Amino acid sequence: MEENVILECRNLTMQFGGLKAVSNVNFHVNEGQIVSIIGPNGAGKSTIFNMITGFYNPTEGDIYYKGKKISGMMPKDIVPLGISRTFQNLRIFKKLKVIENVMIGAHINFHYNLFDSTFRTKKFKNAEASQIARSVQILDELGMINLKDELAGSLPYGDQRKVEIARAIATGANLILLDEPAAGMNPSESEELMDFIKLLKRQGYTVLMIEHDMQVVMNISDYIYVLNFGTLIAEGHAEEIRKNPEVIKAYLGSQAK
Repeated sequence: MEENVILECRNLTMQFGGLKAVSNVNFHVNEGQIVSIIGPNGAGKSTIFNMITGFYNPTEGDIYYKGKKISGMMPKDIVPLGISRTFQNLRIFKKLKVIENVMIGAHINFHYNLFDSTFRTKKFKNAEASQIARSVQILDELGMINLKDELAGSLPYGDQRKVEIARAIATGANLILLDEPAAGMNPSESEELMDFIKLLKRQGYTVLMIEHDMQVVMNISDYIYVLNFGTLIAEGHAEEIRKNPEVIKAYLGSQAK
C-alpha cells in the first residue's frame, strides 16, 4: 500500500534579522504515523511548529497539508483544515470540567451568533447538544469518559495533558502537533503518555511530536528527524538515529547507550 503524505515541508527557512532559526529544512509526515522532531534547545523545533500552524510566515520554502499549500495562512484558517496543536506549557481551563474543556475545542465546528447564545435559540441549543455529543464521543474513544465531569485542574498532571490533547482533537484535527507532551512528567506518567499516543495512532490520528524525553521518542516513533542549529542533520527509524554518530555528538550523548 502506498504511503500517503499528509504534511510536507519543502526548503523551509525562517530568519529573524541576521539569525536563521531554520535553514532549508525538508521533511514529510505520512498519514497514520507518529513522527518525532528532536534536537538540542534552540535547534529550531518550535519554530517549525509555529510555521506549520501559521504563527510564523516562513522566510523561504513551502508547507503543504494534504497537498494544499498552507504556508502564509493564518492560524484561524489552518485549524479548520485539520491541524491542531498542544503547547509545551500546559494550557487548559483548570476551573472548567473536562468535558467543557473539550467542548471549547469542538466550538469552532459549530456556528451561531451572539443573539443565538444570549437568547438560547433553537440554533444555539442544537449546536450545544452537538458539541456535547461530539465531546463525549472523543472522551469515550480516548478512554477518558470517567473523567468527564471532573474539574480539569483537580486531575493528576498526566491526565491534564490528555485533556489538552482531547481538546486539540475536538477541533476536528487529523494531524495533532504535540509540543513536548512528556515535559514535567515522572517515569510512570511518561509510560502512560506513550500508551495514550499509541492509542491516538490506532484511532487513525497522525502525530507530529517535539520531545526531549528519549525514552518516549525511541519507543513510539515511526520515524525521527533530528535538527541542530536550524538544519536537518539526520533522519530515520529509532535504531538508525540511536547509532548515528552525528546525532550522538549533537544531542543524545550518553542517553544513546
